Amino acid sequence: MCGISGWVDFERDLSTKGATGRAMAETMACRGPDAHGIWLSRHAVLAHRRLSIIDIEGGVQPMAVDELAVMTYSGEVYNYRELREELEGHGHSFRTESDTEVVLHAYLQWGEDFVHRLNGMYAFAIWDQRTEELLLVRDRMGIKPLFIHPTPHGVLFGSEPKAILAHPQVEAVVDIDGLRELMAFVKTPEHGIYKGVYEVRPGQLVRVRRNGISKRRYWKLEPVEHTDSLETTIGTVRSLLDDIVQRQLISDVPLCTLLSGGLDSSAITALAARALDVPVRSFAVDFTGYAENFKPDVVRETPDTPYVHELAEYVAADHKDIVLSTVDLMDPVNRAAVLRANDGPNSLGDAFTSLYLLFKAIRQHSTVALSGESADEVFGGYLQFHDPKLVYADTFPWLAQAGLFSEQPSLLAPDLLRELDLAAYRADSYRDGLAEVPYLDGVDGHEKRMREVCYLHLTRFVQILLDRKDRMSMASGLEVRVPFCDHRLVQYVFNTPWAMKNFDGREKSLLRAATRDVLPESIVQRKKSPYPSTQDPTYEHALREELAKLVIDDTAPLGSMLNAEQVRLVLNRPVAEDPVPMATRFDIERVLGMNSWLSTYAVDLRL
Repeated sequence: MCGISGWVDFERDLSTKGATGRAMAETMACRGPDAHGIWLSRHAVLAHRRLSIIDIEGGVQPMAVDELAVMTYSGEVYNYRELREELEGHGHSFRTESDTEVVLHAYLQWGEDFVHRLNGMYAFAIWDQRTEELLLVRDRMGIKPLFIHPTPHGVLFGSEPKAILAHPQVEAVVDIDGLRELMAFVKTPEHGIYKGVYEVRPGQLVRVRRNGISKRRYWKLEPVEHTDSLETTIGTVRSLLDDIVQRQLISDVPLCTLLSGGLDSSAITALAARALDVPVRSFAVDFTGYAENFKPDVVRETPDTPYVHELAEYVAADHKDIVLSTVDLMDPVNRAAVLRANDGPNSLGDAFTSLYLLFKAIRQHSTVALSGESADEVFGGYLQFHDPKLVYADTFPWLAQAGLFSEQPSLLAPDLLRELDLAAYRADSYRDGLAEVPYLDGVDGHEKRMREVCYLHLTRFVQILLDRKDRMSMASGLEVRVPFCDHRLVQYVFNTPWAMKNFDGREKSLLRAATRDVLPESIVQRKKSPYPSTQDPTYEHALREELAKLVIDDTAPLGSMLNAEQVRLVLNRPVAEDPVPMATRFDIERVLGMNSWLSTYAVDLRL
């Protein structure tokens, strides 16, 4: 999968700046534990940390073709074999078996339009030695991250902000808008957290020349009239999934699937089992005592484990459960690793830490994993797709579902919250998102609104989840692939009418119909259950203990920004008889994370 970074400056000689380039790349050693490399020229430095997946011996980076172009590349292009055959027909010759070399030759053959030919997840930089220009490209759905920091005479870039922050000219400054973006749970396109650091938008191409930086969207969701019948639509979805899974099983290292026992991950695991010549290996996360002491709530009716085991037996998978405890989740080393991987705090706490620990355990057995992530956004799986109050709320539907459209009692100081004005920030972001929706002529009413809901999830909410998946997996050197993010499937299903997506009155109707022949009936009929969160009361108790330590620590950077009264109410509330609401638990997680972040990153908070 790898981590990439670099520096372009048209007014300086960078040929002696290898130490800086290596320092930037070294911050992402976890992304590429297998090898490292650097390429220097007068005006460009390209660096690379490699996780070897395809052509382990030959795919060394940065990779150059003669004196024409050089590339540092992260990700996978799944159709590289077809592209290689086509390029050979144009006279290109290859010295490796890697997809990296194919992508580089594709650029030399077709220029920047080569991006339209790529199928995969990727973020890469190409320095064209002929024109002294840098090309930065991110995949269509934003599966792989890419950040840039424009400078007076060029640009700094990296797979993660930490690579840019390692440059001696960059400070970890966070202003009011950066803090808003961190806390708003909206994922504004191109908006970074650190001042001057921006995220390349999914499906975007950035060109850096002497006269400045230009950007172009090479892909976005387009309105296309859907004329297929329901039967044809179901068949097309299945045909696409068969092709996608088959392509994404390409690997020269051990591969597995992530299995939760839900429809999405079960479908991927079952399709992979059919395509492989050996038993599919699968992994699931679980918590100590979770299944035995499970308590249903508004989003989870059943625990995952029984369904996980049923599916594993059904497809004869080589399965393993990764069981986590409160001790694991609260381990300072693990929490610090999550903070470091994420380049900042999060509000979902154990949903990040448990995912990191799951990936860390999987990495002992496999280097590549296939995930069911994004099926809910593509096919309409969440409650907010089906509850009219949430569908028609005047905000992002996931905020309405979580109750975040109205201000909750917070552990942060009222003055800080007033200055942040998150409600206005979210409202502005929501209006911007709606303004982008590609409508079809003649579509109105509920169909039009559902098109808006689907678009917002595919361009905003899914980015939150993909970013979490990438950061937590790459912190352990594990490549996680997301078949449901194949742009062909996303585009096709996006333009399918909602009445067809919901034809049987249930969530993810099309996916259920397209894959029911490979699944046990219990999983076909199982209701949507999100990624699990520990219900162990000792976890909340441990969080409160950490919060109590924070409020009496005179050196805590967040101390002056807390709502002392609200903190006191939370700390005095009995745990066993009256656990705090989940929103309050997330608030504790956020406060603890923000305090660690301000300390660890030496953040200059300019509010």
